[in-house]
Amino acid sequence: MADKNERNDEDFITLEFEDGQEVECEIMGIFECEGKEYIALIPDDGTDDVYIYGYKEISEEEFELVDIIDDDEFEKAVAEFDKITAEE
Repeated sequence: MADKNERNDEDFITLEFEDGQEVECEIMGIFECEGKEYIALIPDDGTDDVYIYGYKEISEEEFELVDIIDDDEFEKAVAEFDKITAEE
């Protein structure tokens, strides 16, 4: 039986920001919006924040997070994320 405190490290990544700050995040899921893929991350910092990034798969074991620079694209991705989470 698995310990409920045990976690699969594949479900977590560590983000490092430009200022050197590191935040461990749980991968909530990958979703699509208007033909592009995005990833939702939940930071392990005690907040209710969700980080949304563009998602680019490099190989089966490797992917890249892409900053969403365009405000319109970001708003559409967030709206799609909100729609998906409301359905669940």
